[in-house]
Amino acid sequence: MPFRALGLDPRILQAVQEQGYTEPTPIQSAAIPKILAGQDLIGIAQTGTGKTAAFTLPILTKLAAIIGNGQQRGTKALVIAPTRELAVQIEENVRAYARHLPLRVATVFGGVGERPQIDALRAGTHMIIACPGRLLDLMDRRCGDFSGLNFLVLDEADRMLDMGFLPSIRQVIKSIPRQRQTLLFSATLSKEIELLTHEFQQAPKLVQIGRRSNPAETVTQWVYEIPKHLKPSLLIHLLRDPTMNMVLVFSRMKHSADRIARRLDQEGIRTATLHSNRSQNQRLKALKDFKSGDVRVLVATDIAARGIDVDGISHVVNYDFPMQVEDYVHRIGRTGRAHAVGDAISFVTSEDHDELRALERFIGRGIVRKKAEGFDYTQSAPPSEGDSDRRRQPRHQGGAVHHKAGNSSKPKSAPQRGGRHFKPR
Repeated sequence: MPFRALGLDPRILQAVQEQGYTEPTPIQSAAIPKILAGQDLIGIAQTGTGKTAAFTLPILTKLAAIIGNGQQRGTKALVIAPTRELAVQIEENVRAYARHLPLRVATVFGGVGERPQIDALRAGTHMIIACPGRLLDLMDRRCGDFSGLNFLVLDEADRMLDMGFLPSIRQVIKSIPRQRQTLLFSATLSKEIELLTHEFQQAPKLVQIGRRSNPAETVTQWVYEIPKHLKPSLLIHLLRDPTMNMVLVFSRMKHSADRIARRLDQEGIRTATLHSNRSQNQRLKALKDFKSGDVRVLVATDIAARGIDVDGISHVVNYDFPMQVEDYVHRIGRTGRAHAVGDAISFVTSEDHDELRALERFIGRGIVRKKAEGFDYTQSAPPSEGDSDRRRQPRHQGGAVHHKAGNSSKPKSAPQRGGRHFKPR
Protein backbone atom coordinates (compact mmCIF):
# COMPACT_ATOMS: atom_id res chain seq x y z
CA MET A 1 0.00 0.00 0.00
CA PRO A 2 1.51 3.38 -0.99
CA PHE A 3 1.29 6.46 1.22
CA ARG A 4 -1.13 8.11 -1.21
CA ALA A 5 -3.74 5.42 -0.39
CA LEU A 6 -3.89 6.51 3.28
CA GLY A 7 -5.75 9.78 2.75
CA LEU A 8 -2.98 12.18 3.74
CA ASP A 9 -2.85 15.82 2.67
CA PRO A 10 -1.11 16.17 -0.76
CA ARG A 11 1.43 18.63 0.66
CA ILE A 12 2.39 16.10 3.33
CA LEU A 13 2.65 13.35 0.72
CA GLN A 14 5.05 15.57 -1.22
CA ALA A 15 7.21 16.08 1.88
CA VAL A 16 7.19 12.34 2.62
CA GLN A 17 8.37 11.60 -0.91
CA GLU A 18 11.10 14.23 -0.57
CA GLN A 19 12.27 12.36 2.53
CA GLY A 20 12.70 9.26 0.38
CA TYR A 21 9.82 7.21 1.82
CA THR A 22 7.70 5.22 -0.62
CA GLU A 23 5.60 2.78 1.41
CA PRO A 24 4.30 2.99 4.96
CA THR A 25 5.48 0.61 7.65
CA PRO A 26 2.97 -1.79 9.25
CA ILE A 27 2.37 0.47 12.26
CA GLN A 28 1.77 3.42 9.91
CA SER A 29 -0.62 1.46 7.67
CA ALA A 30 -2.61 0.30 10.69
CA ALA A 31 -2.65 3.52 12.74
CA ILE A 32 -2.99 6.34 10.22
CA PRO A 33 -6.53 5.50 8.96
CA LYS A 34 -7.83 5.12 12.53
CA ILE A 35 -6.32 8.45 13.58
CA LEU A 36 -7.72 10.18 10.50
CA ALA A 37 -11.12 8.71 11.47
CA GLY A 38 -10.86 10.51 14.83
CA GLN A 39 -10.40 7.48 17.06
CA ASP A 40 -8.32 7.39 20.24
CA LEU A 41 -5.52 4.89 19.79
CA ILE A 42 -2.87 2.86 21.63
CA GLY A 43 -0.03 2.02 19.25
CA ILE A 44 2.53 -0.64 20.15
CA ALA A 45 5.38 -1.53 17.84
CA GLN A 46 9.07 -2.25 18.06
CA THR A 47 11.55 0.59 18.13
CA GLY A 48 12.61 1.81 14.71
CA THR A 49 9.36 0.91 12.93
CA GLY A 50 8.15 4.45 12.24
CA LYS A 51 5.88 5.20 15.19
CA THR A 52 6.63 8.93 15.09
CA ALA A 53 5.35 9.24 11.51
CA ALA A 54 2.39 7.03 12.44
CA PHE A 55 0.98 9.80 14.63
CA THR A 56 2.51 12.96 13.13
CA LEU A 57 1.37 12.40 9.53
CA PRO A 58 -2.37 12.06 10.27
CA ILE A 59 -2.28 14.85 12.88
CA LEU A 60 -0.60 17.17 10.36
CA THR A 61 -3.25 16.27 7.78
CA LYS A 62 -6.02 17.20 10.21
CA LEU A 63 -4.18 20.34 11.34
CA ALA A 64 -3.87 21.44 7.71
CA ALA A 65 -7.66 21.32 7.42
CA ILE A 66 -8.16 23.17 10.74
CA ILE A 67 -5.74 25.93 9.78
CA GLY A 68 -7.28 26.14 6.31
CA ASN A 69 -10.67 26.76 7.90
CA GLY A 70 -9.27 29.74 9.79
CA GLN A 71 -9.27 28.15 13.26
CA GLN A 72 -6.00 29.76 14.27
CA ARG A 73 -6.49 30.54 17.97
CA GLY A 74 -4.37 28.63 20.49
CA THR A 75 -2.35 25.44 20.36
CA LYS A 76 -4.09 22.60 18.52
CA ALA A 77 -1.74 19.64 19.11
CA LEU A 78 0.34 18.71 22.15
CA VAL A 79 2.92 15.91 22.05
CA ILE A 80 4.45 14.91 25.39
CA ALA A 81 7.72 12.95 25.47
CA PRO A 82 9.87 11.81 28.42
CA THR A 83 13.24 13.22 27.31
CA ARG A 84 14.60 16.33 25.67
CA GLU A 85 16.35 14.27 23.00
CA LEU A 86 13.11 12.60 21.94
CA ALA A 87 11.27 15.94 21.90
CA VAL A 88 13.93 17.41 19.59
CA GLN A 89 13.79 14.41 17.27
CA ILE A 90 10.00 14.56 17.04
CA GLU A 91 10.25 18.26 16.22
CA GLU A 92 12.76 17.51 13.44
CA ASN A 93 10.38 14.96 11.93
CA VAL A 94 7.39 17.29 12.18
CA ARG A 95 9.26 20.12 10.50
CA ALA A 96 10.31 17.79 7.66
CA TYR A 97 6.77 16.49 7.08
CA ALA A 98 5.16 19.94 7.45
CA ARG A 99 7.64 21.81 5.29
CA HIS A 100 4.92 22.75 2.78
CA LEU A 101 2.34 23.74 5.42
CA PRO A 102 1.90 27.14 7.17
CA LEU A 103 2.42 25.39 10.50
CA ARG A 104 4.18 26.73 13.60
CA VAL A 105 5.99 24.17 15.77
CA ALA A 106 7.94 24.60 19.02
CA THR A 107 9.53 22.50 21.77
CA VAL A 108 9.19 22.98 25.53
CA PHE A 109 11.68 21.31 27.90
CA GLY A 110 14.11 22.11 30.69
CA GLY A 111 17.83 22.71 30.51
CA VAL A 112 17.51 25.72 28.20
CA GLY A 113 16.19 29.26 28.49
CA GLU A 114 12.45 29.48 28.95
CA ARG A 115 11.77 32.84 27.25
CA PRO A 116 11.49 31.49 23.65
CA GLN A 117 9.24 28.71 24.95
CA ILE A 118 6.97 31.18 26.78
CA ASP A 119 6.76 33.30 23.64
CA ALA A 120 5.83 30.24 21.53
CA LEU A 121 3.11 29.20 23.97
CA ARG A 122 1.64 32.66 24.21
CA ALA A 123 1.69 33.03 20.43
CA GLY A 124 -0.59 30.01 20.10
CA THR A 125 1.92 27.84 18.23
CA HIS A 126 -0.03 25.15 16.38
CA MET A 127 1.94 22.15 17.68
CA ILE A 128 3.91 21.96 20.93
CA ILE A 129 6.28 19.07 21.66
CA ALA A 130 7.11 19.06 25.36
CA CYS A 131 8.59 17.26 28.34
CA PRO A 132 6.22 17.11 31.33
CA GLY A 133 8.23 19.09 33.91
CA ARG A 134 8.82 22.34 32.04
CA LEU A 135 5.39 22.16 30.37
CA LEU A 136 3.57 21.91 33.69
CA ASP A 137 5.64 24.73 35.15
CA LEU A 138 4.74 27.07 32.30
CA MET A 139 1.10 26.01 32.30
CA ASP A 140 0.90 26.77 36.03
CA ARG A 141 2.11 30.27 35.16
CA ARG A 142 -0.74 30.57 32.63
CA CYS A 143 1.52 30.53 29.60
CA GLY A 144 -0.22 29.35 26.47
CA ASP A 145 -3.79 28.74 25.34
CA PHE A 146 -4.86 25.09 25.25
CA SER A 147 -8.61 25.74 25.32
CA GLY A 148 -8.91 24.72 21.67
CA LEU A 149 -6.60 21.70 21.84
CA ASN A 150 -7.64 18.94 19.44
CA PHE A 151 -4.87 16.35 19.79
CA LEU A 152 -2.85 14.95 22.70
CA VAL A 153 -0.05 12.42 22.12
CA LEU A 154 1.86 10.58 24.83
CA ASP A 155 4.99 9.17 23.19
CA GLU A 156 7.00 6.50 25.03
CA ALA A 157 3.83 6.19 27.10
CA ASP A 158 5.01 3.32 29.28
CA ARG A 159 8.06 5.25 30.47
CA MET A 160 6.13 8.37 31.31
CA LEU A 161 3.36 6.58 33.16
CA ASP A 162 5.54 4.01 34.88
CA MET A 163 8.57 6.07 35.93
CA GLY A 164 7.19 8.96 37.94
CA PHE A 165 5.57 11.14 35.28
CA LEU A 166 2.00 10.06 36.05
CA PRO A 167 1.25 12.93 38.50
CA SER A 168 2.52 15.51 36.01
CA ILE A 169 0.57 13.95 33.15
CA ARG A 170 -2.61 14.03 35.24
CA GLN A 171 -2.04 17.71 36.04
CA VAL A 172 -1.53 18.58 32.38
CA ILE A 173 -4.65 16.67 31.34
CA LYS A 174 -6.76 18.55 33.90
CA SER A 175 -5.84 21.76 32.09
CA ILE A 176 -6.84 20.71 28.56
CA PRO A 177 -10.25 20.05 26.99
CA ARG A 178 -11.97 16.73 27.65
CA GLN A 179 -13.14 16.62 24.04
CA ARG A 180 -9.94 15.77 22.20
CA GLN A 181 -8.27 12.90 20.39
CA THR A 182 -5.68 11.13 22.57
CA LEU A 183 -2.98 8.86 21.19
CA LEU A 184 -0.48 6.73 23.13
CA PHE A 185 2.53 5.16 21.43
CA SER A 186 5.27 2.94 22.77
CA ALA A 187 7.48 -0.04 22.01
CA THR A 188 6.25 -1.75 25.18
CA LEU A 189 3.12 -1.36 27.26
CA SER A 190 2.37 -3.53 30.28
CA LYS A 191 -1.16 -4.63 31.11
CA GLU A 192 -1.02 -2.62 34.34
CA ILE A 193 -0.08 0.58 32.54
CA GLU A 194 -2.63 -0.11 29.81
CA LEU A 195 -5.34 0.06 32.47
CA LEU A 196 -4.22 3.58 33.38
CA THR A 197 -4.70 4.76 29.81
CA HIS A 198 -8.47 4.52 30.24
CA GLU A 199 -8.20 7.61 32.44
CA PHE A 200 -7.08 9.58 29.40
CA GLN A 201 -8.81 7.99 26.41
CA GLN A 202 -12.30 7.28 25.12
CA ALA A 203 -12.77 3.69 23.84
CA PRO A 204 -9.24 3.53 22.42
CA LYS A 205 -8.40 1.22 19.53
CA LEU A 206 -5.35 -0.99 20.04
CA VAL A 207 -2.89 -1.31 17.18
CA GLN A 208 -0.17 -3.82 17.96
CA ILE A 209 2.48 -4.88 15.48
CA GLY A 210 4.12 -8.14 16.56
CA ARG A 211 4.09 -9.62 20.06
CA ARG A 212 4.68 -6.93 22.65
CA SER A 213 7.35 -9.07 24.36
CA ASN A 214 9.40 -9.45 21.16
CA PRO A 215 12.61 -7.47 20.83
CA ALA A 216 13.50 -6.45 17.29
CA GLU A 217 13.75 -9.59 15.17
CA THR A 218 16.62 -8.13 13.14
CA VAL A 219 18.87 -7.86 16.21
CA THR A 220 21.27 -10.70 17.05
CA GLN A 221 21.55 -11.04 20.83
CA TRP A 222 24.51 -12.35 22.84
CA VAL A 223 25.30 -12.73 26.53
CA TYR A 224 28.85 -12.59 27.89
CA GLU A 225 29.03 -13.98 31.42
CA ILE A 226 31.82 -12.03 33.06
CA PRO A 227 33.08 -11.10 36.54
CA LYS A 228 32.24 -7.52 37.38
CA HIS A 229 35.86 -6.39 37.55
CA LEU A 230 36.54 -7.59 33.99
CA LYS A 231 33.77 -5.61 32.31
CA PRO A 232 35.99 -2.61 31.38
CA SER A 233 38.68 -4.87 29.91
CA LEU A 234 36.13 -6.93 27.97
CA LEU A 235 34.53 -3.83 26.48
CA ILE A 236 37.90 -2.56 25.29
CA HIS A 237 38.73 -6.02 23.90
CA LEU A 238 35.46 -6.19 21.94
CA LEU A 239 35.93 -2.68 20.58
CA ARG A 240 39.10 -3.83 18.82
CA ASP A 241 36.70 -5.35 16.28
CA PRO A 242 36.44 -2.77 13.46
CA THR A 243 32.88 -3.87 12.67
CA MET A 244 31.84 -2.28 15.98
CA ASN A 245 31.94 1.10 14.29
CA MET A 246 28.96 2.82 15.90
CA VAL A 247 28.37 1.54 19.41
CA LEU A 248 25.81 2.57 22.02
CA VAL A 249 26.82 1.47 25.54
CA PHE A 250 24.25 1.44 28.32
CA SER A 251 25.22 2.12 31.92
CA ARG A 252 22.85 1.96 34.87
CA MET A 253 24.27 4.99 36.69
CA LYS A 254 25.43 8.43 35.56
CA HIS A 255 28.79 8.27 37.37
CA SER A 256 29.42 4.85 35.85
CA ALA A 257 28.78 6.26 32.36
CA ASP A 258 31.39 8.95 32.96
CA ARG A 259 33.87 6.37 34.28
CA ILE A 260 33.39 4.13 31.23
CA ALA A 261 33.89 7.08 28.88
CA ARG A 262 37.10 8.13 30.62
CA ARG A 263 38.50 4.61 30.38
CA LEU A 264 37.69 4.34 26.68
CA ASP A 265 39.20 7.77 25.99
CA GLN A 266 42.39 6.61 27.70
CA GLU A 267 42.50 3.74 25.23
CA GLY A 268 42.18 6.13 22.28
CA ILE A 269 38.51 5.30 21.60
CA ARG A 270 36.59 8.50 20.95
CA THR A 271 33.59 8.49 23.30
CA ALA A 272 30.74 10.78 24.35
CA THR A 273 28.27 10.51 27.24
CA LEU A 274 24.55 11.11 27.46
CA HIS A 275 22.83 11.38 30.84
CA SER A 276 20.71 13.79 32.84
CA ASN A 277 23.66 15.53 34.52
CA ARG A 278 24.85 16.80 31.16
CA SER A 279 23.60 20.20 30.00
CA GLN A 280 21.25 20.36 27.04
CA ASN A 281 24.03 21.71 24.79
CA GLN A 282 26.34 18.90 25.89
CA ARG A 283 23.66 16.29 25.22
CA LEU A 284 22.87 17.68 21.78
CA LYS A 285 26.57 17.82 20.90
CA ALA A 286 27.06 14.21 22.05
CA LEU A 287 24.24 13.07 19.78
CA LYS A 288 25.50 15.19 16.89
CA ASP A 289 29.06 13.84 17.20
CA PHE A 290 27.74 10.27 17.44
CA LYS A 291 25.53 10.66 14.38
CA SER A 292 28.34 12.22 12.35
CA GLY A 293 30.90 9.61 13.35
CA ASP A 294 33.15 12.05 15.20
CA VAL A 295 32.81 9.73 18.19
CA ARG A 296 32.62 5.97 17.83
CA VAL A 297 31.00 5.16 21.18
CA LEU A 298 28.13 6.84 23.01
CA VAL A 299 27.70 5.86 26.68
CA ALA A 300 24.18 6.54 27.96
CA THR A 301 21.77 5.86 30.78
CA ASP A 302 18.27 4.53 30.12
CA ILE A 303 16.20 7.64 30.67
CA ALA A 304 18.54 9.89 28.65
CA ALA A 305 18.68 7.40 25.78
CA ARG A 306 14.91 7.05 25.37
CA GLY A 307 14.02 8.17 21.89
CA ILE A 308 17.53 8.08 20.43
CA ASP A 309 16.84 7.75 16.71
CA VAL A 310 20.22 7.29 15.05
CA ASP A 311 20.55 5.33 11.84
CA GLY A 312 23.42 2.90 11.50
CA ILE A 313 24.09 1.90 15.13
CA SER A 314 26.01 -1.35 14.65
CA HIS A 315 26.00 -2.59 18.25
CA VAL A 316 24.26 -2.00 21.54
CA VAL A 317 26.23 -3.07 24.63
CA ASN A 318 24.44 -3.58 27.93
CA TYR A 319 27.48 -2.85 30.08
CA ASP A 320 25.15 -2.93 33.09
CA PHE A 321 22.38 -5.45 32.61
CA PRO A 322 18.96 -3.75 32.89
CA MET A 323 16.81 -4.42 35.92
CA GLN A 324 13.55 -4.15 33.93
CA VAL A 325 12.79 -6.29 30.90
CA GLU A 326 11.10 -3.34 29.18
CA ASP A 327 14.37 -1.40 29.37
CA TYR A 328 16.15 -4.27 27.61
CA VAL A 329 13.64 -4.13 24.75
CA HIS A 330 14.10 -0.37 24.39
CA ARG A 331 17.87 -0.59 24.61
CA ILE A 332 18.41 -3.19 21.91
CA GLY A 333 15.85 -1.48 19.70
CA ARG A 334 18.38 1.31 19.15
CA THR A 335 20.09 -1.00 16.62
CA GLY A 336 18.44 -3.01 13.87
CA ARG A 337 16.17 -0.05 13.15
CA ALA A 338 13.82 0.06 10.18
CA HIS A 339 14.61 -3.57 9.30
CA ALA A 340 18.38 -3.06 9.31
CA VAL A 341 20.49 -5.64 11.15
CA GLY A 342 22.38 -5.10 14.40
CA ASP A 343 23.94 -6.82 17.39
CA ALA A 344 23.08 -6.56 21.07
CA ILE A 345 25.70 -7.63 23.60
CA SER A 346 24.96 -7.99 27.31
CA PHE A 347 27.52 -8.30 30.10
CA VAL A 348 26.06 -10.51 32.81
CA THR A 349 27.67 -10.90 36.23
CA SER A 350 26.73 -13.35 38.96
CA GLU A 351 24.47 -10.62 40.39
CA ASP A 352 22.45 -10.39 37.17
CA HIS A 353 21.29 -13.99 36.76
CA ASP A 354 17.81 -13.40 38.18
CA GLU A 355 17.22 -10.50 35.78
CA LEU A 356 18.54 -12.55 32.86
CA ARG A 357 16.17 -15.42 33.63
CA ALA A 358 13.27 -12.98 33.93
CA LEU A 359 14.14 -11.53 30.54
CA GLU A 360 14.33 -14.94 28.88
CA ARG A 361 10.92 -15.83 30.29
CA PHE A 362 9.56 -12.53 29.01
CA ILE A 363 10.80 -12.99 25.44
CA GLY A 364 10.03 -16.71 25.45
CA ARG A 365 13.50 -18.02 24.61
CA GLY A 366 17.06 -18.23 25.82
CA ILE A 367 19.81 -15.85 24.72
CA VAL A 368 23.00 -17.40 23.38
CA ARG A 369 26.00 -17.32 25.75
CA LYS A 370 29.30 -16.43 24.17
CA LYS A 371 33.00 -16.26 25.05
CA ALA A 372 35.22 -13.50 23.73
CA GLU A 373 37.93 -15.08 21.61
CA GLY A 374 41.42 -14.16 22.79
CA PHE A 375 40.26 -12.52 26.01
CA ASP A 376 42.02 -13.41 29.27
CA TYR A 377 39.31 -14.36 31.76
CA THR A 378 41.90 -15.15 34.47
CA GLN A 379 42.83 -11.54 35.20
CA SER A 380 42.73 -10.88 38.94
CA ALA A 381 40.49 -8.24 40.44
CA PRO A 382 42.07 -4.86 41.22
CA PRO A 383 42.38 -3.87 44.91
CA SER A 384 39.06 -2.96 46.47
CA GLU A 385 38.29 0.58 47.55
CA GLY A 386 38.88 -0.39 51.15
CA ASP A 387 42.30 -1.84 50.32
CA SER A 388 43.23 1.30 48.42
CA ASP A 389 42.16 3.47 51.31
CA ARG A 390 44.22 1.43 53.75
CA ARG A 391 47.30 1.73 51.56
CA ARG A 392 46.91 5.49 51.42
CA GLN A 393 46.70 5.92 55.18
CA PRO A 394 49.86 7.58 56.62
CA ARG A 395 52.16 5.77 58.96
CA HIS A 396 52.89 7.41 62.32
CA GLN A 397 56.52 8.00 63.09
CA GLY A 398 57.94 5.33 65.33
CA GLY A 399 55.53 2.69 64.03
CA ALA A 400 51.79 2.46 63.31
CA VAL A 401 49.36 3.20 66.10
CA HIS A 402 46.56 0.63 66.35
CA HIS A 403 43.27 1.22 68.20
CA LYS A 404 41.04 -1.61 69.24
CA ALA A 405 37.29 -1.25 69.43
CA GLY A 406 36.35 0.26 72.76
CA ASN A 407 39.83 1.69 73.38
CA SER A 408 39.38 5.29 74.46
CA SER A 409 43.03 6.25 74.08
CA LYS A 410 43.89 8.72 71.28
CA PRO A 411 47.12 9.56 69.49
CA LYS A 412 48.89 12.51 71.00
CA SER A 413 49.12 14.38 67.72
CA ALA A 414 48.17 14.02 64.11
CA PRO A 415 50.81 14.07 61.37
CA GLN A 416 50.91 17.26 59.34
CA ARG A 417 51.78 18.21 55.77
CA GLY A 418 52.43 21.80 54.89
CA GLY A 419 51.05 22.97 58.24
CA ARG A 420 47.65 21.26 57.70
CA HIS A 421 46.23 18.14 59.26
CA PHE A 422 46.54 15.35 56.76
CA LYS A 423 43.56 12.98 56.47
CA PRO A 424 43.40 9.80 54.44
CA ARG A 425 41.22 10.23 51.34
